[in-house]
Amino acid sequence: MTASSPPSLRPYQRQAVARVVEHFRETDDPAVVVLPTGSGKSLVIAELARLARGRVLVLAHVRELVEQNHAKYLAYGLEADIFSAGLGRKEAERQVVFGSVQSVVRNLERFGASSEGAGNFTLLVIDECHRVSLDEDSSYRRVIARLRERNSRLKVLGLTATPYRLGQGFLYHRHYHGMVRGNDDCFFRDCVFEQPLRLMVKQGYLAEPRLVDAAVERYDFSALEPGSGGLFQEAELNRVAAGNRATPGIIEEVVGHAAERAGVMLFAASVAHAEEIRGYLPADETALITGATPAAEREAIIHAFKARELKYLVNVSVLTTGFDAPHVDLIAILRPTESVGLYQQIVGRGLRLAPGKSDCLILDYAGNPWDLYAPEVGSPRPAGDTEPVQVECPQCGHANLFWGRRDGEIVIEHFGRRCQGLVEQGLVEEEGVGKPQQCTFRFRFKVCDQCGAENDIAARRCHGCEVLLVDADDKLREALKLRDARVLRVSGMQLEATVNGRGLPRLKVVYHDEDGATLAEWFALETPAQRGAFAAVFLRDHLRAPGTRWLPTTPEEVIREQRRLRAPDFVIGRKVGRHWQVRRKLFDYTGRYRLAAEAG
Repeated sequence: MTASSPPSLRPYQRQAVARVVEHFRETDDPAVVVLPTGSGKSLVIAELARLARGRVLVLAHVRELVEQNHAKYLAYGLEADIFSAGLGRKEAERQVVFGSVQSVVRNLERFGASSEGAGNFTLLVIDECHRVSLDEDSSYRRVIARLRERNSRLKVLGLTATPYRLGQGFLYHRHYHGMVRGNDDCFFRDCVFEQPLRLMVKQGYLAEPRLVDAAVERYDFSALEPGSGGLFQEAELNRVAAGNRATPGIIEEVVGHAAERAGVMLFAASVAHAEEIRGYLPADETALITGATPAAEREAIIHAFKARELKYLVNVSVLTTGFDAPHVDLIAILRPTESVGLYQQIVGRGLRLAPGKSDCLILDYAGNPWDLYAPEVGSPRPAGDTEPVQVECPQCGHANLFWGRRDGEIVIEHFGRRCQGLVEQGLVEEEGVGKPQQCTFRFRFKVCDQCGAENDIAARRCHGCEVLLVDADDKLREALKLRDARVLRVSGMQLEATVNGRGLPRLKVVYHDEDGATLAEWFALETPAQRGAFAAVFLRDHLRAPGTRWLPTTPEEVIREQRRLRAPDFVIGRKVGRHWQVRRKLFDYTGRYRLAAEAG
């Protein structure tokens, strides 16, 4: 093949390349392309490197990816260097260099202008860019800083199938579909192209994943909660999985399904669990890879598996990315996955096309709750019984995706804070280019006492007037000092349909504390104005799914649907004459005072 007859790109690959070129013509903002596992990221990288006018550095975290990306570029009939200790080459002179991040970061002095006068690098491409950290001292960020020292206008492009990091959320700030995904401090600014997994399967570019309900007993990981970094702890996984009475039956079923299959990958929960699994599989057809497997042994095992000398490959958290064995047509998942992204990475090992392969069998023995085709929500899952729910913004109409709960078709609770929609009003200037700004609507907020602006519930300073926001504990301490104030640690909220002194219907809301003290407030719902006021002063705070369109017209309707409402954590009342009035309610409290629900 010659440089004049490059490999043929699929339509979505051409579209991805065009979007990247268009983006970098307008701005130097770091960008992301999202392509599912098996979609041919290497070819997109090769085409971009071919088109680039300046020098290009392509980084990956494992040598298999370095080698794979390099091979695709050579298919153009062009030459490129490799800088990877694992591959025994440290070349950095040509216009295009493919390197491992570990080798490059240890040899940063080699990555200025080349001795051949090729100039500074103008484009950095990072494969599996979900590994790029916010920490400026991390390997990728140190390489970026070095290249930017030499070229302040360096273009940085990341490619990944899963554009989020556990514990951090989305890698990029804006999505080209008109929504905000990650925080404003994300290193990558824009996702410029994304190809949905479902569409890849529908168009025949990936094998169909066929999920089969296991007929035998499964593991029960439901009581486990991820640690602070978003990952399950191996000791906890081991407690459930290793030595579990279900394992022999599970492996027997896997072997039964594997009779008509070419290659089987099994994902174990821990090293001890993986070793147990291997013991139940045919010894001469099975190998095990863990993070502790020596590099040479690992390479030999992978080679034997790809050559089909082995049928079963058991692994523990090491072959979820950067591993390409197209003949794999059975995936057995014997571990819980912390996110839909990791679940997609695991299943993706079996979705590449291969001769004679029509589908990939997916056997899940860990009760993973993920929909393979569902998009990632991005924020940590707040509880095991939550699911992705769609919530329309009442201000801009954007369809937000948040964690939440349903009752039938009704979203009765969600955990979203701010609308993710991008709006054109008030474009923000970034490097001379007008960028849409995030919709200002907040589903949950705390109000600034000085200017009335709505702020994120975790904000310390008002975004409107810049004053330090009054801490919730300060509000409680201040109220506790007053003789005419009553502070309730709310243990319950009771709704009642009643009438006032003139016989008109009213909704009575009574808040209780643990000692039997109460505070109450009343609402009228007869007229549109009264219902609007009720929505503004009560529903806006009390709805478990704020922002949803529910405007009850009678007290009875509110009581019937009280499952939609949440109680505050604290209520502060002041005495006016002979009566008490509710003056302040605290929600989403995270201070030092105990909540009623935490009573021993």
